[in-house]
Amino acid sequence: MWHNIFHLGASWQEKAIRAILVYAFLLVAIRLFGRRELGQLTAFDLIVLLTLSNILQNAMIGNDNSLSGGVIGAAVLLSANYAIAFATFKNPKAERVLAGLPKILIRDGVLQRDAIRSELLTEQELLSAVRREGLETFEQVKFAIAEPNGLISIIPRRPG
Repeated sequence: MWHNIFHLGASWQEKAIRAILVYAFLLVAIRLFGRRELGQLTAFDLIVLLTLSNILQNAMIGNDNSLSGGVIGAAVLLSANYAIAFATFKNPKAERVLAGLPKILIRDGVLQRDAIRSELLTEQELLSAVRREGLETFEQVKFAIAEPNGLISIIPRRPG
């Protein structure tokens, strides 16, 4: 019994390399497919993310169900994530490359259609974000910004 819990099906080095490669793939994939995955999850997006985790689990730890294999994979992923967070904290250029730049979606009540299209947002999704801030129309918005973290920041126009 104990042998099955702690015995690795492959070397710890292979597990570390697999975890780093999967992490790198996900970094690139999320960056290419947009911030929508992070901040405006629809039911379809959630299904994709859950399925991705299941699909990539075997790629990361191989044919290994041991406790040790899972702990190694998790430790490497957490370490890689910490390293990326540290790099983006220390280096603004790394942050721009890895996280991207904010995009203005609404400027002085006017929809910036190219930016909205590039974020794959519908007008209804954007209007929903506006309403969450207590506003009713796009005209009441000075700026709506798609942030690199996937959230939408809304800055209302001042009445006047």
